[in-house]
Parts: sequence; structure tokens; C-alpha cells
Amino acid sequence: MQQAEKKQNAAKAALNYIENDIVLGVGTGSTVNYLIDLLPSVRDRLRAIVSSSTATTARLEELGFEVSLLNAVGDIDLYIDGADEANKHLQLIKGGGGALTREKVLAGAARKFVCIIDDSKLVGRLGEFPLPIEVIPMAQSFVARKIAKMRGQPIWREKFVTDNGNHILDIHNLVISNPLEMETRLNQLPGVLTVGIFAHRPADVLIIGEDSNIRVMGK
Repeated sequence: MQQAEKKQNAAKAALNYIENDIVLGVGTGSTVNYLIDLLPSVRDRLRAIVSSSTATTARLEELGFEVSLLNAVGDIDLYIDGADEANKHLQLIKGGGGALTREKVLAGAARKFVCIIDDSKLVGRLGEFPLPIEVIPMAQSFVARKIAKMRGQPIWREKFVTDNGNHILDIHNLVISNPLEMETRLNQLPGVLTVGIFAHRPADVLIIGEDSNIRVMGK
């Protein structure tokens, strides 16, 4: 089975978590795009919909959805997003698309967080995928030097600016043996806005598209 088909199957399975009259948060990325294409089929179940990026907002609006602001709707009943990596504890690395800050806000505001991936994203230990960190521009070099002392290799994502007007450092070869501890440690560096480790707020449900079926982890 092709990777695209696995992503599509995972996205389709996530529709089962969309109950009537809910506020839905929608993430960003290639797997989520399959979900967005399916959302018109459950349009009547949605009281409101909130987006994690300008790219997702544009895609939703093309399908005729009115996208609400988080400040206007309060908490989210359900947040559905993808991930660049996930482990058996449902801890994630996110931010390959650069929307990690708004994604983390929506995940934090959600009563339930459903993550949809294909089986290539399930790993034994987080960190093979370069860890994205959003930094304010003036702190980019300072944060990079601090991370180099932690034996990570920071690479500036050139010609990319986040929806918040900031920069992304992609951290290669960083050993993440304890995701909770690493998330806290990196968050404490001055100038860091968001770290792409989702360990303090992991997914509640992980839907994994595999060759012959869908596997669900969590509750």
C-alpha cells in the first residue's frame, strides 16, 4: 500500500471521532489535508472549526467552511492533527510544516487530541526527524549556540517565516531519551517560542495507517 493511501485511511478513520455539535480544531500537513478533503461529509456535525495555520484556513475556506478564532470559541472539543514522529507513549515531534506553535496551542485547548499518521512515523525513540524549534528572530544565533552545547546540530530553515513572524531552527542529531525533560529544558531557553516535542501534551489517540488495516493506540 502506498504511503498516501495509508495517510488517507488514517484520516478517514478520524472522522469517527467527530461527534455532533462540536468545536473542531484542524492541524496542518499532508495527512491532515486528506482529512480536510473529507470534512464536507460531516459539515452538519460541526458547531465551529478552528485552524492551526493560514494554509489550513485557506484550504478550509475553499471548501466553504467559516473558520473561527480560538479566542472566540473557547475550548476545543476535538483536535485532529498529524505528526512527523510518534512513539508508543503517544508523544510526538511536530513542526515539519512550521505551524508548531499554533498546533501546540490548539492541542492544549482540546479536550481530546487525535493524531493521524502512516506507519513510517511510528518510532522507538523520538529524534531521528530533525526537531523544529520556533525562535524569535533576534534570538536565533543565541539559541543555536545553546543547542550546540547540548550536542544538537541546529540548522536555520532559510527563507521560511512562521505565521507568527518568527524563524525555525531544525535540530539534527539531538538525543531525546526523555521527551518530557527535553521539552521543558528547551522551552526554558530565552527566545524560544515553541519546541516541536509534544510530550507534556501528547496525543490521546494515535491512528496509524498500515498496509492492510488501521491501528489505534490510546483511548
